[in-house]
Amino acid sequence: MEETPQRVLVVTPHPDDAEFWAGGTIARWAKEGATVHYVLCTDGDKGTSDREVSAQDLGAQREQEQRDAAAVVGAEAVVALHYLDGELEDTSEFRKELVRQIRLVRPDVVLCPEPYRKNLAWHRDHRISGQVTMDAVFPCARDHLHFKELWQDEGLEPHKTGTVLFWGTEQADTFIDIEPYLDIKVDSVMAHRSQMSGRAVEDVKEFIKEWASKAVSNQEITYGEAFRKVTFRTT
Repeated sequence: MEETPQRVLVVTPHPDDAEFWAGGTIARWAKEGATVHYVLCTDGDKGTSDREVSAQDLGAQREQEQRDAAAVVGAEAVVALHYLDGELEDTSEFRKELVRQIRLVRPDVVLCPEPYRKNLAWHRDHRISGQVTMDAVFPCARDHLHFKELWQDEGLEPHKTGTVLFWGTEQADTFIDIEPYLDIKVDSVMAHRSQMSGRAVEDVKEFIKEWASKAVSNQEITYGEAFRKVTFRTT
């Protein structure tokens, strides 16, 4: 995918997912002029082994960490939906929230998790957020009679998104060169302080470099991120 989109919507199930899987791509596009918005589906309020911290306090901390990380990669805004970690469901309410954000942001590209992994373990929030995002993009955001109250009461016109890129896929067909943006990606991952506690920056950087190398091992790219691309007609 050579062209830089003008508007990007990132749907991340937990704080840190987007930066780990797609932080280099997001940083590259933002630097090249794209407007980037995030939707944070859950607060990540279960993501700790520390028995002294409450879910409420952890969720508040991780939401702020997500806002900090999004700023590092150049995103303009983060909308938090405040679902509980591990409790995302494929509901009309969740789908409507995503349709609202799609119609507000009007993205050319949506980034989100791959819902259909077969051979690798995948958090249920990742599966569900990917599937609900896809359904929100097509057909719900496209057709005015899906969630017609968004159109009638909130003035949100339908929107046709041209491309969805799924991260964490087993069937990658789209590769983004992120070599010039590795340091930004590392900084964005390190912004998730509750998850990176005790990890040295250099160790994280080496891990990310190794991961980014493997992601594009069959491509003419040294360090990159890999996605499965789905396209839709927009005319």
